[in-house]
Amino acid sequence: MTETLSLTIAHSPDPDDAFMFYALVQGKIETAPFHFSHVLQDIETLNRAALSGTYELTALSFHVYPYVADRYILLTCGSSMGARYGPILVARENISVTDLKKVRIAVPGTLTTAFLLLRLVEPEIRFVVVPFDRILDEVRYGRADVGLIIHEGQLTYSSLGLRKILDLGQWWEDQTHLPLPLGGNAIRRDLGESVIHHVSRLLRQSIEFALTHRDDALTYALQFGRGLSRELADRFVGMYVNALTLDCGASGRKAIETLFRMAYERGLIPAPCSPQFVE
Repeated sequence: MTETLSLTIAHSPDPDDAFMFYALVQGKIETAPFHFSHVLQDIETLNRAALSGTYELTALSFHVYPYVADRYILLTCGSSMGARYGPILVARENISVTDLKKVRIAVPGTLTTAFLLLRLVEPEIRFVVVPFDRILDEVRYGRADVGLIIHEGQLTYSSLGLRKILDLGQWWEDQTHLPLPLGGNAIRRDLGESVIHHVSRLLRQSIEFALTHRDDALTYALQFGRGLSRELADRFVGMYVNALTLDCGASGRKAIETLFRMAYERGLIPAPCSPQFVE
């Protein structure tokens, strides 16, 4: 009789992550000998938890990976990558990108990839950390001049009377001609090679199942949409669950390597980092 191994899956409470993990969490695929428990935390909280290796399988921002590469290895599946779109900067009024150093910017966390990208654009910023789902209101009510928006706020900001200053995904495309690597899934190295490879296959199966049973997976993901209509939730999932989510491939790997190289060259991470993947 095979012993059951309990593992924790940690991811953001967002439609795209929920869509990816739907089959695993809802028992739509066979997961024996594993029993998966489920933790939902905002991405900055998950990034902080990864620093101490809290969860066996966790979503994380690529920005944090250089700090946890000794504990975790990246999965080739489950990445969120933009194609000429990504986190955006919004404001009540037109603000030039050249003036970003002069304003107060609300950001969702200093370990998010969005924050790293912002500092690649303008390293000298004044910022305040605000939970990601409150940033739009911080800007709307004048408590911040600019907001760095991740997740579904990228689709809803205009309904609040805000305007886009810069799309960091388009900026990245102009700089690199590569997909924008935002976040991925990582698994703890101490689980051992056999478990790592098995869990990696299960996550890929979960994503494949969701894409094949899109309506059911989307219905499940909608509960994490914070008021998104089904149409907008479907659009958001489509933005970040795509071919590169099934396998980040050569272009995805090059994009992550390029992000780390640029960050190191500009003094934004402490050491060079070569991302390692479960093969």
